[in-house]
Amino acid sequence: MSEAMGKTYRVLIPVLIGFLAAGCVPGIAIPTAAPLSPTITSTVFVPPTDTPEPPTIIVSPSPTWTATATPTPTPDVYWQYTIDYLSERSYGVGEIEVLEVLASNFWFTRYLIRYSSDDLWIYGFLNVPIDGGPSGNGPFPVIIALHGYIDPTIYNTIDYTTGYADSLARAGYIVFHPNLRGYPPSDDGDNLFRVGMAIDVLNLIALIKEKGQDADVLADMDSSRIGLWGHSMGGGVSTRVLTVSRDVDGAVLYAAMSGDERQNFEAINGWSDGLRGLDELAVPVEELDRISPIYYFDRITAAVSIHHGRSDLLVPPAWSEQTCSRMAQLRINVACTFYNGMPHTFIGEGEQIFIQNTILFFDEVLKSR
Repeated sequence: MSEAMGKTYRVLIPVLIGFLAAGCVPGIAIPTAAPLSPTITSTVFVPPTDTPEPPTIIVSPSPTWTATATPTPTPDVYWQYTIDYLSERSYGVGEIEVLEVLASNFWFTRYLIRYSSDDLWIYGFLNVPIDGGPSGNGPFPVIIALHGYIDPTIYNTIDYTTGYADSLARAGYIVFHPNLRGYPPSDDGDNLFRVGMAIDVLNLIALIKEKGQDADVLADMDSSRIGLWGHSMGGGVSTRVLTVSRDVDGAVLYAAMSGDERQNFEAINGWSDGLRGLDELAVPVEELDRISPIYYFDRITAAVSIHHGRSDLLVPPAWSEQTCSRMAQLRINVACTFYNGMPHTFIGEGEQIFIQNTILFFDEVLKSR
């Protein structure tokens, strides 16, 4: 790395060696009283000696009953955006469809695909290494690569993150690159806090695990080893997915958005001159605790590799520092690397070093198992 790059700072946190058992609270001894001896009472019937007078019958008016209205429960408006909701619901209806070949080379073949995500069609591309070629022999682990924010009106399926997906395919990984909802030709749908995009990824993970896909094209896929890669907005979506899914073994967060949603959408509102983020900022502050991934990092089971440029003028490096620090406190297996002189999307030598670090991380997490 050149002098302009400066020194790469790395914080390595060892593998999580133990989790606190959920709900492990010392028991409280409740004293038990000694059982009471039963009391036996004998009753003797004595017949009357005199003829009793007939009883006086008093007729009381029928009581008047007043109906009490059952209170209507208050609807939980934001439940479907919470981490708990995402963790409880099911995923993976349908199958992954391979539509056509987009490109082919010595290392891999690229296909156009689509799959169903909560009644939406999500399109994207898929890179499949040539079995026995320079990328190695199958079965190949899987990586889901998530793009960052681009104006949807100018988005193309083969976008700026294609080069990263291609590098991973050449390194021997099957790479799914979905166009997240709202990015043509994918359908659009509810996406408050970008939760809809996380649902798209969780549905894809479930379909991969259930082998709901074209058997011929993905015959060499190892669905038991899954990685996640996300840049910027895609990094934020990845962070939410990590708090929900236990099927992801490792994730690369590249200049990722914050796990604190108020922090995110205050920034988005500023970047867009007040045009975006209005619905999210209208949500009561107390609801954000249930929605923001940062409060659920203790649920993460995957290894995490964080990368951020020190010269990023869009997404503050401090956000990745905050994520790194929080995960380290929770003893998650996390490694954090910050690159001097690198902007929001890396360039030149910095980008090459980042790609090498990414492949080394996934090789260790996915291939050495």
